[in-house]
Amino acid sequence: MEFLLNPFPTQTYLKPLIFKPKQVHSLSLVKLRGGLEFPRRNLASLGKNSSISTGNSVNDDEMEDWELEFVGEIDPFSYQAPKKRKKQEKSRVLNDEEGMDWCLKARKMALKSIESRGLAHKVEDLIKKKKKKKKRLAKKDEISKEVEEIEEGFDFEEDNGNEDFDNQINDNVSRLRDTVSSMGDGMFLEKKEKAMEELVQKLAQFSGPSDRRKEVNLNKDIIQSQTAEEILEITSEMIMAVGKGLSPSPLSPLNSATALHRIAKNMEKVSMPSTRRLAFTRQREMSMLIGIAMTALPECSAQGVSNIAWALSKIGGDMLFLSEMDRVAEVALAKVAEFNSQNVANIAGAFATMRHSALDLFEGLAKRAADIIHSFHEQELAQMLWAFASLYEPADTLLQAIDTVFNNANQIKCCLSHETVKDDEETGVENSRDIEFGGIPDPPVLTLSRYQLGNIAWSYAVFGQLDRTFFSHVWKTLSSFEEQRISEQYRGDVMFASQVHLVNQCLKLDYSHLQLSIDGELESKIVRAWKTKRFNQKTTSSFQKEVGRLLVSTGLDWVREHPTDCYTIDAVLVDQKVALEIDGPTHFSRNTGTPLGHTILKRCHIAASGWRFVSLSYQEWEELEGEVEQLEYLRKILKDHLG
Repeated sequence: MEFLLNPFPTQTYLKPLIFKPKQVHSLSLVKLRGGLEFPRRNLASLGKNSSISTGNSVNDDEMEDWELEFVGEIDPFSYQAPKKRKKQEKSRVLNDEEGMDWCLKARKMALKSIESRGLAHKVEDLIKKKKKKKKRLAKKDEISKEVEEIEEGFDFEEDNGNEDFDNQINDNVSRLRDTVSSMGDGMFLEKKEKAMEELVQKLAQFSGPSDRRKEVNLNKDIIQSQTAEEILEITSEMIMAVGKGLSPSPLSPLNSATALHRIAKNMEKVSMPSTRRLAFTRQREMSMLIGIAMTALPECSAQGVSNIAWALSKIGGDMLFLSEMDRVAEVALAKVAEFNSQNVANIAGAFATMRHSALDLFEGLAKRAADIIHSFHEQELAQMLWAFASLYEPADTLLQAIDTVFNNANQIKCCLSHETVKDDEETGVENSRDIEFGGIPDPPVLTLSRYQLGNIAWSYAVFGQLDRTFFSHVWKTLSSFEEQRISEQYRGDVMFASQVHLVNQCLKLDYSHLQLSIDGELESKIVRAWKTKRFNQKTTSSFQKEVGRLLVSTGLDWVREHPTDCYTIDAVLVDQKVALEIDGPTHFSRNTGTPLGHTILKRCHIAASGWRFVSLSYQEWEELEGEVEQLEYLRKILKDHLG
């Protein structure tokens, strides 16, 4: 005698059943408490045509109501047979299987309902996206795991200052590493730095015969990538392969330079904010790529060195890569004779953007530029002069060569359109625009935009070289052009108006004998545009506020943020004609601490305007301890000027 339990626990049905031998496969014995055993029906084999044979040959019509409810033949709530439905096509998402259990059957019914509403394609898209996402995550986890295997035996300290990467780092491990690193008088820090150098050397296996095919394929993958993240993923996979023994490395000097250049270019393309760029640079894979590029830098071509310098300036700005830029300066100086006009302009511009002084390098760049000055394009010349002026690097050799080549006013023209000359990151060979007729080259002609004219004029004002021939040609071209264009242009470009106004005031104060200054209606238009506040807002730093509070304690009648004809002075004593400038970090080179070009120009102009100039730099202020010492220092530097 066998017993069958009711799956609905409200009642217990006991019914004697006799099973035929051919149905034994659909039953299994289940042992109950008390030693009883009974066969359990294999529900996976039940369907509309399923039947259970008993001693009375029970078929579907003779089945109990609860059994029909269990297999879904009647509604369990109303106990009425559901209406016959038209047979629907099977779901494309989930295939119909006869052996489906109740959970899959419910899922099948739900999917059929979705398909009947015409939403099946959306479900398929969601499933495909989910599968792709899982594959990407699995691939990323695999890459991270293999990179960690490469670094086994080396101790790295993660920089987890950005929240995006906090989840990837175990806080307890980082805290332990920090504690251990501070022990032993820095011995562990030295060991860690040495381990990093050894790893970079291992990855930078550039010696031996190269695999040209792999290098070309890698270069194509880098160039065809659309985002900085994609490029970094490609290079990190290659770094893993090299770490596992791939030799020679396809990540050649050319490819490492191209990778950095393309990462920076894609950052510029999407206008990536500086905070995101800094977080991107903190990644371990990015640090490795930069380390490899620095190791291979001497083997790079002149164009490669130029591209790397440009890329570092765009990725890190003036906040990162101090030691890397020193390395670039060293290698660039050794290769300066190979540079074309574009290389000179890009390298000089990169150092100026990062506020990174390099006296020896700029001396070499000035000599090289003087030798090939005839080959410079308009943008390259304007950028190079701006870079020398921004860092206040000596440029006498360069300026003399420019006067020699561009000695005729007809060689300077002004374009009316806003066409931009070749972009900084373009690669290629030297572009010489000399045209020869009968073996005699024509003199080069520059067609400058008004922005380029403004930058060149400002650069000569910083140099204090407004009596140069080339400046005279540029200024006259600018003046005649703006007499026609100023009414519709200056309002939209306050920075350009500020440059022209500043240079014009320098001409009035220090070079009045040249009679080049702008006056009349043109000058009034420039002044009105310069006074526009939309792009000319003055901000007060915390350093200025701190010094301002102590100035009150001196007992003198200080006026803060005092406007003059060109500048706003931080603090002045009007009666004594004393001007105090409070100069923060942006006024100085980040590596040498020397004043930058715009700071020099402001100091000279204020002094030329009749003020007794006093400068207070943040380097001096940081060495003082406490307000008493700071106040004493203020009185000391003001003593000579106050009489």
